[in-house]
Amino acid sequence: MMNQAEHRQENSLLKDRLSRARRRPADASDHVVQTILFVVGTRPEAIKMAPIILACRREPWVRIRVLATAQHREMLDQVLEVFDVKADRDLNIMRENQTLPELTARLMIALDDAFACENPDVVLGQGDTTSVMVAALAAFYRGIPFGHVESGLRTGDLAYPFPEEMNRVVAGHLARWHFAPTQSARANLLAEGIDEARITVTGNTVIDALIEASKRCDKHAPKISPGKRLVLVTAHRRENFGGPFGEICRAIRYLADVRNDVEFLYPVHPNPNVRDAAIALLGKHPRIHLCDPMEYLSFVAAMKSAYFILSDSGGVQEEAPALGKPVLVLRGETERPEAVNEGVVKLVGTDFNAIVSESLRLLDDSHAYQSMARGVSPYGDGHASQRIVDVLAQDLVAHDRPHKVMNAC
Repeated sequence: MMNQAEHRQENSLLKDRLSRARRRPADASDHVVQTILFVVGTRPEAIKMAPIILACRREPWVRIRVLATAQHREMLDQVLEVFDVKADRDLNIMRENQTLPELTARLMIALDDAFACENPDVVLGQGDTTSVMVAALAAFYRGIPFGHVESGLRTGDLAYPFPEEMNRVVAGHLARWHFAPTQSARANLLAEGIDEARITVTGNTVIDALIEASKRCDKHAPKISPGKRLVLVTAHRRENFGGPFGEICRAIRYLADVRNDVEFLYPVHPNPNVRDAAIALLGKHPRIHLCDPMEYLSFVAAMKSAYFILSDSGGVQEEAPALGKPVLVLRGETERPEAVNEGVVKLVGTDFNAIVSESLRLLDDSHAYQSMARGVSPYGDGHASQRIVDVLAQDLVAHDRPHKVMNAC
């Protein structure tokens, strides 16, 4: 049961909601202030949401609230600090070796309580994590409009990537606003029956973040031995745990053994399924440098310094082409086909022979390398965040649509 203070707060929130519901903006100077709650849980979410938060700071009609679920504790905090963003509410949900059912259950309870206390007009989530899927569902249960940033990415296989494909499908079908990064993402949403009036192609906010970071990252560049070329590695996806990850590591070690003109830099994800195997299979090699996850500016500097990148990361597939860096993707398929179609990203999967042969081709064939290092970015022009804010302004300020208050703390 709620105590008297909680009852007073609930009544106050309800009166405020009803007051705003009766108001209509007379002109541009008479804005109805809307509370937008940003949910971020992982490093990639923070990177892609931070530019939107910064864009919202310039808007007089927005009250910003940031909720961190903190699935990636240290990595999340590093990114938020880079962009001078602080969490207003921190769930600190991460547990060692947590299972997906445990994480989902704890997120649902914690997010529902948070939404009741914050009473936002809009919830925004990004991408395909468990945090964004649960946030969309919790917002749906409370009748709060949900905006999905980076909406419409699909492989067409709910089991791959797991559980991300399911997460983004669920979040997408619960969203009021779909902020699609590309035309192909828009086409995916239309094919699933999403109303085209709810879809806006904005570009990807990761390019907004990358442009800003690249201006101030050079002092963080990694040290490379004279005469060596750097290969940057990121590998952490759940579907590659076990045998596939072992094949990736075996290929990297082989390349390091046979090419003394190459050094590998691998910021290792803290998940024990990744960290323990990487240390066992790649540790103590003089040209393989394992390190903790890098701060965002340091990682952007490492991408700029790399000759090419081996990665199973979706974000790297978006960022590296804009920096003119070829990416060999350690997956059999991708929900980001635009860069593959442009020829600046190539799928090699987790097969030892494919990884080795394509890596050697980039190292030895200058024509093949240049064909992938063209600096072509199909993912945006750096203005995606402002487009998202403009869509929300048009809908929320011009058409004040407060949601029904179902509860409050």
